[in-house]
Amino acid sequence: MKQNNFWMAMSLILLLILVAVFIPGDALAQDTTQEALILFAQVFRFIENNYVDQIEPQVLLEGALKGLLDSLDDPHSAFLNDLALRDLDDTTSGRFGGVGMYINKQDKEDNEISYIEIIAPIEDTPSDRIGIRAGDIILEIEGNSTADMAVDEAVNALRGRPGTEVEVLIQRASFTFPVKIKRAIIEVPTIRQAIIPEYNAGYLRIIQFTPFTAERVAETINYFEDNNYTSLIIDIRQNPGGLLSSSIEVADLFLDEGLIVGTTGRNADENREYYATAGIDVDPDIQLIVLIDQGSASASEIFAGALKDQGAALIVGETTYGKGSVQQIRRVGDGGIRLTMSRYYTPNGAYIDNVGVAPDIAVESTILNEEQVQDYTNLLSSGRIIEFVNDRKNVPQDEIETLVADLQESTSLSERYLQKLIRDEIDRANNERKVYDLEFDLVLQRAVELLQQ
Repeated sequence: MKQNNFWMAMSLILLLILVAVFIPGDALAQDTTQEALILFAQVFRFIENNYVDQIEPQVLLEGALKGLLDSLDDPHSAFLNDLALRDLDDTTSGRFGGVGMYINKQDKEDNEISYIEIIAPIEDTPSDRIGIRAGDIILEIEGNSTADMAVDEAVNALRGRPGTEVEVLIQRASFTFPVKIKRAIIEVPTIRQAIIPEYNAGYLRIIQFTPFTAERVAETINYFEDNNYTSLIIDIRQNPGGLLSSSIEVADLFLDEGLIVGTTGRNADENREYYATAGIDVDPDIQLIVLIDQGSASASEIFAGALKDQGAALIVGETTYGKGSVQQIRRVGDGGIRLTMSRYYTPNGAYIDNVGVAPDIAVESTILNEEQVQDYTNLLSSGRIIEFVNDRKNVPQDEIETLVADLQESTSLSERYLQKLIRDEIDRANNERKVYDLEFDLVLQRAVELLQQ
């Protein structure tokens, strides 16, 4: 039996060698598609009929489709089985059981290990509340390395029944630490808004671009007008993107004419340009600032790039993520494929894939050095601040100051940073999520300064 298995394996190897040797290179160049399909059918049939164990054709087909998409070396293109498609439908509906984060596969050079990267945590979800950050790397999920995981496999591993926990191993800078995240029902909001009374400024946070975002933004602009606002800050930091059509519709609210975004692909049908329609929802006298950071990706970069290139807004913050490609979903049997079909460019003709949109005025958020990152991760893992607050809705200031002084003796974190961590935990105890944070948000502070100039 072992000898038969050996010869079956050798026969398959010999078949592949013979095909590679005897198909002329010129023929491959002239008619590679037809010959590749013939070769695929031959190998498929040989494996199906001769593999030592009986295997379902669907299993072979899904494996082949996955290999086809993996061979593109494009983290945004992938085979989607029926479970992944159902998860995609959950995401589109905006409600699912999970931990609340947008993830991607790291871009790496040849032979480098590529792990799952967090684009951004979803606001006010389990990941956000325990301190997960944009740029964190997930090395393992439940002890399984993400090096060989596709994005969709990682999504499936992170999602699950609300109330259950999933353990992930996080790398931040050069440090690693495990975190247990309790899954919950994730309802993804699209915007939050408020008036900053000290400056009579409207503050609009676009969390992601959905089919409802343009309508909600238009309603918010009317709300600001009713409150006699004189300036507007649009915050798309940590916005991982969403629908291309939605970002175009939102940009159109602020632009009277001109190109919003163009897409170019291999097929002529993918070469499109989207222009603003006449009329804007915002008074031209309203000063407009857009806040961006490394967690601003895809559709949010389209929005920022359009307003920047058209001179409609001042862009403040950090260079964006740099996802400048557009994917489409095609159903195939019980599953489907997600395939990059085109790349987009801003009104000035700039392609931002792997480059990002640069701000007009660069302002870095609080940056921790390696020692501070280590101290922060140790503090996060210890749960000391959570235990200190202990769900108290009111914590005396003298107790806070005592804890801060105590922590400063054992960490390199600044007094200001520790104060913010404690304040955030107290807000969570009160089930309160500030729309904006003028006390600790350095980028927002810079934006309101610019409004006064």
